[in-house]
Amino acid sequence: MGMIMAVSFTRYGRLYYLDPGGHSPKVGDKVLVPTDSGPEVAECVWAPQWSSEDIDGLPVCAGSAEEEHLARDESNKRRRAEARSVAKRLIKRHTLPMKVVGVDYLDEENVYTVYFSAPHRVDFRALVRDLARNLRARVELRQIGPRDEARLQGGIGPCGRDLCCATFLKDFEPVSVRMAKDQDLPVNPLRIAGACGRLMCCLKYEHPLYQEFRASAPRVGMNVDTPEGAGTVVGHNVPSDSVVVRLNDGGRRCACSKASVCGPRKAYDSTYGEQGG
Repeated sequence: MGMIMAVSFTRYGRLYYLDPGGHSPKVGDKVLVPTDSGPEVAECVWAPQWSSEDIDGLPVCAGSAEEEHLARDESNKRRRAEARSVAKRLIKRHTLPMKVVGVDYLDEENVYTVYFSAPHRVDFRALVRDLARNLRARVELRQIGPRDEARLQGGIGPCGRDLCCATFLKDFEPVSVRMAKDQDLPVNPLRIAGACGRLMCCLKYEHPLYQEFRASAPRVGMNVDTPEGAGTVVGHNVPSDSVVVRLNDGGRRCACSKASVCGPRKAYDSTYGEQGG
């Protein structure tokens, strides 16, 4: 066991987990996070709490941010905003099919990193030279894909919550249409695509739950016994671990927990034991 906390460098930005060390920041406090380029200011999103998991190897919080750190952070924010404006203006001047997504700035090295999206590879050598001349710094341009673009920009998903990639999701894993079919979702791009235009990431990390449910639940069309009488399974509700049953008596539908239905009884007893009755 150990203590763990979470911080974010930008509002709705990606969460980073830290070992609080000997510090006890509250939600909303500004703290220092060790990075390769030195300590950076971040906002505490989760206050330190005990974790039952192994958390060895996490970066250790460097303490509360002082006035000098906050002033430096504000200066860097202004520089990033200025670089974003200059980059947009020069991209328009060079008539390049690019969209600026985000800008990073390392003040110790005086280096800007401009993240952009584009439909194809772009020759931006002339643009880099103009950017370096206008910003009086070294400039790096990095093209990113639609998922990374959604992560950097943030937003609200179809579920009404903050995007998974902009909050807790650390890595992108392959998602397939088969996962949507296994979850009884319509194979309609407008229904199963996220803000990035790709298949929703939740289809991947929720998929094992659906596989486990289907392996033990009675299939659709099976006759079962329920606490409210005999009937036929007509649907599944995986998040609530229940099945929808149409009762033989009157055709009324009811939702029953997966463990409360059986058909035939011997199969039920062999699965759940005598205590299930």
